[in-house]
Amino acid sequence: MKVLKDILYRVNMKAVTGDTGVTINKIHFDSRRVKLNDVFVAIRGTISDGHDFIKNAEDQGALAIICEELPENKINGVTYVEVEDTKKALAYISANYFDNPSEKLKLVGVTGTNGKTTIATLLYDLFTKAGFKCGLLSTVKVMVGNEEHTAIRTTPDSITINSYLKDMNDTGVEFCFMEVSSHGIDQHRTTALKFAGGIFTNLSHDHLDYHRDFAEYRDVKKRFFDELPSSAFALTNADDKNGPVMLQNTKAKKYTYALKSYADYKAQILENQFTGLLLKIDDQELWTRLIGNFNAYNVLAIYAAADLLGLKTIEILRIISELNSVSGRFQYVVSEKDKITAIVDYAHTPDALKNVLETINSIRTKNEELITVVGCGGDRDKTKRPKMGHIASALSSKVIFTSDNPRTEDPDKIIEDVEAGVEPQNFKKTMSVTNRKQAIKTACQIAGKNDIILIAGKGHETYQEVNGKRSDFDDFKIVNEFLKQLDK
Repeated sequence: MKVLKDILYRVNMKAVTGDTGVTINKIHFDSRRVKLNDVFVAIRGTISDGHDFIKNAEDQGALAIICEELPENKINGVTYVEVEDTKKALAYISANYFDNPSEKLKLVGVTGTNGKTTIATLLYDLFTKAGFKCGLLSTVKVMVGNEEHTAIRTTPDSITINSYLKDMNDTGVEFCFMEVSSHGIDQHRTTALKFAGGIFTNLSHDHLDYHRDFAEYRDVKKRFFDELPSSAFALTNADDKNGPVMLQNTKAKKYTYALKSYADYKAQILENQFTGLLLKIDDQELWTRLIGNFNAYNVLAIYAAADLLGLKTIEILRIISELNSVSGRFQYVVSEKDKITAIVDYAHTPDALKNVLETINSIRTKNEELITVVGCGGDRDKTKRPKMGHIASALSSKVIFTSDNPRTEDPDKIIEDVEAGVEPQNFKKTMSVTNRKQAIKTACQIAGKNDIILIAGKGHETYQEVNGKRSDFDDFKIVNEFLKQLDK
């Protein structure tokens, strides 16, 4: 139980009607969850407007309403608080309600287009192996110490974030590593959190169905660093042209990492194989099971962040060499009989797909074929579809275009959009198989000895969403089953 005025601390209020000294129960932004003496925060979303559900919240017993526009008909005994921005207000209210849990541990945010999940997860693994109790907020899962919870989205809503952070406080968590999405930053889900550090990975084409253009997407990412406190560190990829932009206005201590440019943390790739990478970091050699150039950046970012958080160099290098790849990130299996290598990766942006395919091509002998199975999600950025088709067909021996998560769109129409990017000389390499399971089966059937299959787009996801319904679907499990059938 909290007093309303206490959870309104730092909220920019325009007007108040009623008593802020009342004792409230819980806070909600979904009117359907409101119960007696709860607070309802009316959020304007992309699909619906919470202001349209204020009456529902009142009918269900809300004691306080937080809104950007006061309702004409007010109910006696209900406190109405008019604010500038309810998303921002929700962030502060949530933090206050849970006693500002981010201030009681070291919270590190990871943002960028690609690499967020890998860096956040491996930092969690590294610090756990180093003997610390840690938390993780990622696309794949949420960890409170050793207790696992299902992740709903990359950056959860403010109430959920602070609730998990409070659980972490209660169980003695010292470090928490968190993916920070552009949606999360734009919708103020990370506002009111105190970060000990921020990491920028890279920036490429993504989420342009949500952001008006690339410049807006970049500037939203930059805002995360603009809001870091002077006590934090800001670590950026100096090889990405947008890396220095992230640090322009930050108050945090600035650090850089790079493979090609001058940087505070520098690495060199000595060997790049399917079994892993041999890196030279700050004159120390390091073997890691992670694969590919893009993972060299991820490993370097992890090394730099661990150093900035106070771990000893020798310990960092030792533990990194023990870390395994993250679920759905360049996860591979090799068939026993024909030594067919199947790789499952979350690559769902043009840049990520290009990185994975270039990595495979740089390692393989070229005596084998590279068969790519790829699709694009429905109800998302359509402009990237032809780019994905172009990259897949240009960098693969054969391509099977298929469904990803079509959601409410016609999967065949999505495939047509992807095929539009295929250049004439590459069209003979391609085929389309709408059913994703059948597409994976086809790839296994046409693969010869030592060939490589890349299944891109869904990675760690264990479902497929068609017409608003989710059904079980695990790329790695399915390709494993088909390869075992071929071994018989």
